[in-house]
Amino acid sequence: MAPGRPRARWRGAPPGTIAPAARAAYDPAVMRIEIWSDLVCPWCYLGRRRLERALAAFPHRATVELAHRAFELDPARPPGQTQDRVESLAHKYGLSMHRARAMEEEMERRAAADGLTYRLLGGTVGNTRDAHRVVHLGRAAGLEDQVLERLYRAHFTEQRSIFDRGALAALAGEVGLAPDEVGRALDGDAAVEAVRLEEETARELGITGVPFFVFDGRYAVSGAQPPEIFAAALQKAWADRRPAAPGTPAVPSA
Repeated sequence: MAPGRPRARWRGAPPGTIAPAARAAYDPAVMRIEIWSDLVCPWCYLGRRRLERALAAFPHRATVELAHRAFELDPARPPGQTQDRVESLAHKYGLSMHRARAMEEEMERRAAADGLTYRLLGGTVGNTRDAHRVVHLGRAAGLEDQVLERLYRAHFTEQRSIFDRGALAALAGEVGLAPDEVGRALDGDAAVEAVRLEEETARELGITGVPFFVFDGRYAVSGAQPPEIFAAALQKAWADRRPAAPGTPAVPSA
């Protein structure tokens, strides 16, 4: 494991708990939240939105930086090959098509309750390695959040492809990147190693499902938890990084 990375002390912690991690290098200017996720994971988009709601009420929001970390749910799928979303779900979990369709409909309703529009029925899934690479290109240009949001919305709301390089270049162009440069970068090896290292770190940390959130290298939360769980994690991480003033009450455990 690379120096300064939090150890996987949360391995096996139940979803919704805020599990402690070993203290990482202290940065007084930034509290970083690393989010391992996949761009075809409906819980990942939902979890990020719930975290954003918690951050909107966090008094130290200006010090928080969100960092996307790559995780592929189906890394063995050949690039460019897509499959109907319901068929993929039924095959992966041994479900009937009726049951898989009902689960996607329930996911659409759940997302709507959090202000997101999901159109899962009729959608497709595919290899997301190039999509993660585009997020990295956005990071280098200071546009990571915009690129990530654009790809999520394209996939879940608009049913646009994020599985071929031309489509990815066009979507990146809509938020400020140069499509021609993105296309050339994807045809080369740009960000391939960065994505590989993030996925390797996920394995080292024992991350087997996403979304997975690491707060300031100190606390981890697994799953798309309610905003109050994320709010508690923010408070705990903040209290841990700055000594409490005399008489300050302790942050309650979740």
